[in-house]
Amino acid sequence: MVVKSELKRLGIHYTSVELGAAEILETITAEQREKLRKGLHCSGLELMDDPKAILIEKIKTIIIELIHYVDDEPIKINFSVFLSEKLNHNYTYLSNIFSEVTGITIEHFIITHRIERAKELLLYNELTLSEIAYKLNYSSVAHLSNQFKKITGLTPSFFKQLKEKKRNTLEFLSDQQQDL
Repeated sequence: MVVKSELKRLGIHYTSVELGAAEILETITAEQREKLRKGLHCSGLELMDDPKAILIEKIKTIIIELIHYVDDEPIKINFSVFLSEKLNHNYTYLSNIFSEVTGITIEHFIITHRIERAKELLLYNELTLSEIAYKLNYSSVAHLSNQFKKITGLTPSFFKQLKEKKRNTLEFLSDQQQDL
């Protein structure tokens, strides 16, 4: 809505505005582009016109949505095939651009987000580690545990215990304040 409103304010005609992209009907001037950039910046948004940066953002968005926001079914897809099909580019090209721009591989980005999701699920304390491994499409609990330790430096069990200790400490402090 912010992007649509900014485009209307500047008199720029568009056909569609979706997450991360706007299709503009006419060529805009450098002055209009700068005004749009400033207007979006004031709303906490950024005008991206570098094709590589746009492609990187699309890759990140797809991965984040798949890992963090698809809760119905376990992730049972091959990310490289999915990204290639979704973005209409060869995976090697996507991978090379991603690494060149971000300094990490797509695989590392995926692993990092899978571990972040595992941490969230551990904190909710609703699923067992086996269920979390299944949900995030790990081949085994051991595979999840190894990646978890490699990324966080902690085992999933120890991570969960830290949360319990923190909550118990907060409850203890709360009880002490009530006694005063």
